[in-house]
Amino acid sequence: MISFRFIDLFAGIGGFRLGLEPQGGDCVFSSEWDSFAQKTYQANFGDMPQGDITKISVADLPDFDILTAGFPCQPFSSIGKRQGFEHPSQGTLFFDVWRILKAKAPKAFILENVEGLVNHDKGKTLSVIFESLALSVNGQSQPHKRKDRLNYHVFWKILDAKDYGLPQKRKRIFIVGLHEDLSRGIPNFSFPEAFAQQTVIAPYIEANREGYSISEHLQKTYLFKLNDGKPEIIDQNSYIQVKTLVSTYHKIQRLTGTFVRDGKTGLRLLSEQECKAIMGFPPEFKIPVSRTQMYRQFGNSVAVPVVTEVAKAVVSQMTNLASLNLEAA
Repeated sequence: MISFRFIDLFAGIGGFRLGLEPQGGDCVFSSEWDSFAQKTYQANFGDMPQGDITKISVADLPDFDILTAGFPCQPFSSIGKRQGFEHPSQGTLFFDVWRILKAKAPKAFILENVEGLVNHDKGKTLSVIFESLALSVNGQSQPHKRKDRLNYHVFWKILDAKDYGLPQKRKRIFIVGLHEDLSRGIPNFSFPEAFAQQTVIAPYIEANREGYSISEHLQKTYLFKLNDGKPEIIDQNSYIQVKTLVSTYHKIQRLTGTFVRDGKTGLRLLSEQECKAIMGFPPEFKIPVSRTQMYRQFGNSVAVPVVTEVAKAVVSQMTNLASLNLEAA
């Protein structure tokens, strides 16, 4: 197994770390601004992530091979010109990813974001990302528009967690970059294929769980006020993949929520163990925060099995390219 060093930016509770460490990765730096997520991260990995990424100097970063980041989605289109900065993403959090890549030039990066990034700000956001990073995108050479463009071959694809062993429908964009120094020409990178079989939620539903109940009053006056098949109700006989777990799940929203037929009132929220199963976290993963924070953290996290499969593909490609370069030399 190849060994490599990686940094974990916008780390959340460590989903990327869970995916990369089994592939030979050594996490040498992490950054997460939310104090509750920091607490969960530290409880599970023994490391306290650094805080605000905008205040982190690249001079303080160790060398690393892969950068990972589940960065927030912000519009770039007019920020640079309006504020007089050279780079069009200056003033956004993506700019901090860019400046670290520019200074450290790691062999590869893996970025994750919501599916909506593709059409965010009428496509301008994704366009700036590619113009900032890419010599090529999905195998096609990019016109040289920016002097400060970085030298990566970039590949992107929408991946759905339900295709990689999770009982949840969760579409996310993954953006992989391979530095030009790894290969002569555009590398032939492929995202992982979907698993042959899909996983359903039924085996993961717990019975007679207390403490998660939704009041009968809320059920009657809000959740089931209309006979429209919403919200989604599951039990131990539900052979489906559930809706996307969102960070506002604790607000009990009828249109986006998935709830369990169980408990004292006949309906309850997802339990801690059910959330772990839906997101691909191990059962022993520690949750040292309130239930509200737990739902926020899982809803904001990456799906671990998806990250794992993408990481395998990236590490495999890095290994193959390194071998080819050695043979060519």
